Amino acid sequence: MEDTPLIQFGRKEKSGSKTHHNDALVITALLANYEVGRIFIDFGSSLDILFGEAYNQMQLGDITLEKVNTSLYGFTREVVHSRGMKSLPLTLGTQSLRKTCMLKFLVVDVPYAYNAILGRPTLNAFQAVIFIYHMKIKFPAPGGVGEV
Repeated sequence: MEDTPLIQFGRKEKSGSKTHHNDALVITALLANYEVGRIFIDFGSSLDILFGEAYNQMQLGDITLEKVNTSLYGFTREVVHSRGMKSLPLTLGTQSLRKTCMLKFLVVDVPYAYNAILGRPTLNAFQAVIFIYHMKIKFPAPGGVGEV
């Protein structure tokens, strides 16, 4: 088994945010070779979700969506029906410290402030460590530690 690099967060690391207001962790990543912004990191979610508007802009088509019999329940307890599941490559990191994993996204048609939600399946696939104070995600990558 290959050694996993040590992942650390230092006191001097910058957060990218000038002030700390308990902001949500929102990133930009490469999803199916498209640069997608406004991706919400939700370590309380048991699903990775791609919202219909973003999916439509990627022009991936509904024909290849895997049918699922799962509904979600929103904050208002209303039922949200899915269009289906889609396996897509997600790339995190920059330059030589990138990592790509194939992930299953549930595609749903509801208006939302974000394009996607990355939950525990993504965080586990990337072996990601989140540090909210620094507004960063770090993960083992070929050649070292990648970060977003």
